[in-house]
Amino acid sequence: MKNKKEKILRQPLSNRFVHWGSAISIIMLIITGLGQMPLYGRYLLVQPFGTGWLTRYDITLYVHYFFAALLIFIIFYHLVYHLIRKEFHIIPKKGDVKASYEIIKAMVMRKHEPPSEKYLPEQRLAYAFFAFAIGLVIVTGLFKVIKNIQGVQASNEFLLWGAQLHNLATVLVILGIVMHLGAFVVKANRKMLPGMFTGYVDKEYVKERHTIWYKELEEEKAKKKKKVM
Repeated sequence: MKNKKEKILRQPLSNRFVHWGSAISIIMLIITGLGQMPLYGRYLLVQPFGTGWLTRYDITLYVHYFFAALLIFIIFYHLVYHLIRKEFHIIPKKGDVKASYEIIKAMVMRKHEPPSEKYLPEQRLAYAFFAFAIGLVIVTGLFKVIKNIQGVQASNEFLLWGAQLHNLATVLVILGIVMHLGAFVVKANRKMLPGMFTGYVDKEYVKERHTIWYKELEEEKAKKKKKVM
């Protein structure tokens, strides 16, 4: 077991809370959303123990609302937290598409990757994709809520477009999840996994793959030492 001197904190508790909170919320939203279509009551011939509630529209609706509210809270917390701390490492930058291509090409050709920051260019692009897809899910989801508010009426065209865009956004989120998990098929990416559980990744991995970020950390460490002296 490596000690913490041989590791670097990559994902603090706040990031892990946002990651896993979002993941659980999204998974439950997909499960309960399918239940409202309703797919389970029609096509689930064999129901595993404890899943009978998935065939109840009223139950899946309230569970859907609960996790939708939780997801909105987590996103709000995420945005406010990083705005206050002025942490924008994950925001896409100019040239990320080209840089992602260069990294993927280096992997395929088995050559040394170009130096990267805390997040790889493709991670920043993936973040932008998820931000768009989840944002669209939330906005269109609010449109769908209108039909369940007593005394409020909306045109059929409005509800139709809201439902179709909500379904499209859901497909985009699922596609994003598949791509996100698929990234770990690449051996080099697996070294990032411990960061989402313990927060720490191997120091040697950071030195080798996130050279720019490692230099920044070393410079910060040097500045702190000077202040102490």
